[in-house]
Amino acid sequence: MKNSRNWKFAVATFGVIALALTSCSSKSTPSNSAATVNLTGSGSTFVIPLLDSCKAGFTTATGNTFTYSGGGSGAGRSASDKGIGDFNFSDTPHTAATRLPTVIHVPVVAAPIAVMYKLDTAQTLNFSPATIAGIFGGSITMWNDAAIVSDNKKLSATYKFPAQKIYVIYRADSSGTSGNFTNFLYGMAPLIWTKPGNNDFKASFPGDLNSVANLGRIVTSAGSSGVSALAGSTMYSITYAEKNYAKTAGLQVANIKNAAGNYQAPNSAGTSAFLGAASVDPSGFLTFNYQTSAPQAYPLGIVSYALVDTKAKNSAALKSFLNYIVDPKCPSTDPSLEYATVTGSLLALDKAQIAKIG
Repeated sequence: MKNSRNWKFAVATFGVIALALTSCSSKSTPSNSAATVNLTGSGSTFVIPLLDSCKAGFTTATGNTFTYSGGGSGAGRSASDKGIGDFNFSDTPHTAATRLPTVIHVPVVAAPIAVMYKLDTAQTLNFSPATIAGIFGGSITMWNDAAIVSDNKKLSATYKFPAQKIYVIYRADSSGTSGNFTNFLYGMAPLIWTKPGNNDFKASFPGDLNSVANLGRIVTSAGSSGVSALAGSTMYSITYAEKNYAKTAGLQVANIKNAAGNYQAPNSAGTSAFLGAASVDPSGFLTFNYQTSAPQAYPLGIVSYALVDTKAKNSAALKSFLNYIVDPKCPSTDPSLEYATVTGSLLALDKAQIAKIG
């Protein structure tokens, strides 16, 4: 009888333990499957520093995770066309006929493109758009060119610009960063940069990129990390990329002259001032006003568009992701990256676009 009582006690105890384990298991598994989704995306390298800085906070806030493989805006548009990934980023609008009819644009990331250089001075250079167009277009080839000296009158009183060739480094891949950069050049210096902007730098280049004068002096690399790393290892070089890459590559960042006549640093305040002058259409596309008279505007501020399918299977998790990116706590996670907080009419547009998902 004693053994029988022990067996009954053991069975009862096992039942309690099993019930407790089942209870714990049910509590640890969210009732909403969207809370445990791992989202995937690709595209723009421009957004990588921001996404990396916000990843841990997003998981803490929502229980979701995401992985992002970059590859450039062209890769993001291509993946979107093929229905690959939950979201993809492009730094320029995706207007090609290949875009799926249910894919929308959500301009959730805002930041400046920086003109970065490797020179034997720690001083910050000033560049007018015309000077930048001349440098990247091949008509200004030396660091002591009169146009560069004129933009930097105060500095030239104490610093002798070197009689050295300028090594120009541009993006090899289809890049929204290149698209925005060449749009800026065409928008602010059309007499020098005579071709409309293009995601392919070569297609927008105003002269003969393969001329003898340019060979070996105007070179290329893939991705923002590639051009900044090459510039960082090449004295007397210049390139364009997200400001964050300058620090890691040991590059200086230039101030750019805006339409109001002020040389403005590439920071979040200048970016916000510039984007605030843009017009927005119902599709989510922004048209930048390069001639804005806003005194603080940095004329190379851009947005990156999340390309998302309104019929996405992970719609709840996707909406939580996009809402987290536009929340001020995301760009303020690492203020040194200089991503701008989306506000005003642009934020209202983002919220309306996000609401279309699902």
